[in-house]
Amino acid sequence: MRIFHISVDQFIELDAVPEAMPKHGFLWLGSDRREFELQGAELQAALQRWTGGQLVDLHVSDLLNEHLPSHYDYTSWYDLMVFRRLAAGAGSQALAVDDSLGAAATARQALAAIDTSPVGFALFDRVLITVDPADCPVREHFAQRLAAMAGNGEPRGDSRGPARLPGHPADLMLRMLNHMVDSYLELRRLLTRQLGTLEAELLDPRSRFDDWHILLESRKALHSLEDTCEDQRSAVQEWIDALDEWPDAADAHARRERELLRVRSRDVLEHIERVLGHVRRLGHSAEAAVQMHFSALGHRTNDIMRTLTVLTAILLPLNLITGFFGMNFEALPLIHSSTGFWIAFASMVGMGLGLVIFFHRNRYLSGSRR
Repeated sequence: MRIFHISVDQFIELDAVPEAMPKHGFLWLGSDRREFELQGAELQAALQRWTGGQLVDLHVSDLLNEHLPSHYDYTSWYDLMVFRRLAAGAGSQALAVDDSLGAAATARQALAAIDTSPVGFALFDRVLITVDPADCPVREHFAQRLAAMAGNGEPRGDSRGPARLPGHPADLMLRMLNHMVDSYLELRRLLTRQLGTLEAELLDPRSRFDDWHILLESRKALHSLEDTCEDQRSAVQEWIDALDEWPDAADAHARRERELLRVRSRDVLEHIERVLGHVRRLGHSAEAAVQMHFSALGHRTNDIMRTLTVLTAILLPLNLITGFFGMNFEALPLIHSSTGFWIAFASMVGMGLGLVIFFHRNRYLSGSRR
């Protein structure tokens, strides 16, 4: 477990859990699930000293649950947020450059490489507890980022002004939520590329596409991502509604901090909407590609049947002529003439060419009729 003291102008990592709350700023306690489970008793005792309350047993179970969907809950002394992250899993970077796999298999592995493990937040007035998966880089990212912000205090170099440390545990939580959502936005190019390749193979008239099970798995993965995003949106919306019900701030600075929290909350919600929209577009694109595949397959079948029908119509009169002169009668016309064969042959060739020209002009032999 890593423990940080964050105030307006400093970011300090503590060696151990302090006996009392610092006079200024707030504490951030970050741990993975195993550490949180092992040090739960010590953490509960510290919360009792600092805030006069502890985590409810059901909420402790929620923070330890690896399969819990995104949701928001609250008590009179703290808020609980469980948020499933959308991040690149192991092997996703290799998929971006590896073309040795088939398009369908690569698309499936690209979707499977998205990690949706939940991250838990327990938000007190001056304490933030985060419970991450064992391999989650969010805690280390923000530890380095906040240390850099506190170390230099230099302007960002753009119109947003100087770097600013979070002034409230909710501010830090919203920054971490925003970072987790934006981690998925970095995967958009990879997913779009791989699914686009799969759709191109599906619509290629020279390809014999038979990876339907992979396509179905990809669609199921997209539907699962859509459900995850909807749960995220519901959780953040409930947080925004609860934020609006907080008591009015006493001074102008506190009111400004409260308004900043609302702005950050709406920004997180807008980013989730963007991710949800992109996932839905990918799903609709895959479904449209399947519909176009069957439409193109039906069109090719119609072309083949039209060609076979035209060939049958051309050969049918020729078969009639050969059948007529093949009858066993002595008095057939031209049957004993030395030029009879050539007259019949010329008639068959002329009739065949005439029918070919007729069907060609009516575009029965090349393309669709206009």
